[in-house]
Amino acid sequence: MSAPLLFITGASSGIGQALAARFHRAGYRLALVARRAAEVEAWAQAQGFARDSYAVYAADVRDVPSITGAGLACLAAQGVPDVVVASAGISVGMDTAEFGDLDVMRATYETNNLGLAATFHPFVAPMCGRRSGTLVGIASVGGIRGMPGHGAYCSSKAAVISYCESLRGELRPSGVKVVTLVPGYIDTPLTRKNPYKMPFLMRPEDFAERAFAAIRAGVSYRVIPWQMGVVAKLMRLLPDALYDRLFAGRKRKPRQPT
Repeated sequence: MSAPLLFITGASSGIGQALAARFHRAGYRLALVARRAAEVEAWAQAQGFARDSYAVYAADVRDVPSITGAGLACLAAQGVPDVVVASAGISVGMDTAEFGDLDVMRATYETNNLGLAATFHPFVAPMCGRRSGTLVGIASVGGIRGMPGHGAYCSSKAAVISYCESLRGELRPSGVKVVTLVPGYIDTPLTRKNPYKMPFLMRPEDFAERAFAAIRAGVSYRVIPWQMGVVAKLMRLLPDALYDRLFAGRKRKPRQPT
């Protein structure tokens, strides 16, 4: 119980799983949260993790009682985490002209925004009482500027950036840190269906290495890789007319099959 503890959602694949592996190598105990708990358990066993070094919690971040219940179970079984990473997220294209895609937007916000806040909720008071801890929100460079077909995803990730900034200011006097990580293109199941070029595409393991360093350093905001940070800043500075022409005709994010 003396080893530090990581609580992480989205642990069944992609960024979440890569981060969990990286923290475990650093000696952290793990609280692994995912809807597919059996898959996470099988993965942890395949990695050779000692049984007393992790616990798996089945939860859906869209279901507030489910994800907050997982947090409370972690507190009871493993104690107050040192780091909480809200990694669970979805990325689906939408077309506002399609009535059914309004449900896509709802699901995206429930997962990427409400789910993030609900992930943090059980731990804010205990961390403030201890006067230490780190809450990590996973945003995206897509949250810096909107892209065609990405209305739900880009707006949800912009909200993650603003929410984490607000929370950081609220918790600063308590000693609890809030870290906003802003990935570029990472080779995960969320990006493999993208029908367009993805500059500076990273392996999840490479992202996890840089993210781990940023979290340990307690930075407030970090774009990974840094090259995408430069690109994002340049995009933010472009006048709207030029930005619109640049993305005119760009292939859209695929919608859910109907």
